[in-house]
Amino acid sequence: MKNQTMITSVFLMSLSDDQKIIYILFTIFLLIYLMTFLSNFLIILLVVTCAHLHTPMYCFLGNLAFLDMSYSSVTAPRMLFNFTTQDWSISFPECIAQMFFVIYFGVSEGFLLSSMSYDRYLAICRPLHYSQVMSWGAYIQLVSLVWSSALLVPTIYTLCLKRLIFCGPNYIHNFFCDLPHLFQISCTDTSINVLLLTVVGGVLSIIAFVATFCSYVMIISTVLKIRSSDGKRKAFSTCTSHLTVVFIFYVSVTFTYFVPNTSNLLTLNQVVTVIYALITPLLNPLIYSLRSKDLKAAMQRQRTVLQ
Repeated sequence: MKNQTMITSVFLMSLSDDQKIIYILFTIFLLIYLMTFLSNFLIILLVVTCAHLHTPMYCFLGNLAFLDMSYSSVTAPRMLFNFTTQDWSISFPECIAQMFFVIYFGVSEGFLLSSMSYDRYLAICRPLHYSQVMSWGAYIQLVSLVWSSALLVPTIYTLCLKRLIFCGPNYIHNFFCDLPHLFQISCTDTSINVLLLTVVGGVLSIIAFVATFCSYVMIISTVLKIRSSDGKRKAFSTCTSHLTVVFIFYVSVTFTYFVPNTSNLLTLNQVVTVIYALITPLLNPLIYSLRSKDLKAAMQRQRTVLQ
């Protein structure tokens, strides 16, 4: 190992070698990023400025919007910069930092979606006790737990990378740095790190998924007991948007971290990665804004004030 040359930079994957396609992809991804940033920022602005949105439900949504805005800002600007310079290299410390925040915001979103499902469970299944259980104190504690506990995961992963030696090849089959791809450029045994990723990531994903799944099982069983068809429709309408976001999130995470990155699935993994990193942060605010009457009303009020 002493004769191995430590790498100081990493080359990310270019999505195309054709200059015309690169211009097209740059334009598309720039528009997606701008729409993602602005739409999520708009939700945050509405939640902060509109008094009738000062409820735990919409404050959770504001946190989700901040997460999506932050996650896309970790990956998209660097990719757009690489498109313009045609230089797909990134220094190794920058690569590690990007990996850290990709994992941090991803884990935070999983935990936050579970918290949002618990909030919906209380609102639908225990409406008389909702204000007592989901008080502002409980909301602050829950959100603080989400942000702080998620920080432990990338910290553990990053510290465990210190036992590895990275000597190349310094080419990553992805347009941003992520943990599974860093394992591929290590010249030391990564079995312990892969096991840690599988166990820690798998256990946390299962816990978050089971918490979300159990909440919605109880929600659906409660809604089915409602005799009024109009009442059922209103109850389901408050959950459809969240269930859609949860489905997209877990499908993307499964393909990104738990499906082997083999040559046969390389193209599929790349497509899913693009969806997970760029498309999903844009879909979330669109899904919620289209399904929420309160958000639509808040947007209309702001538009009227501006006019």
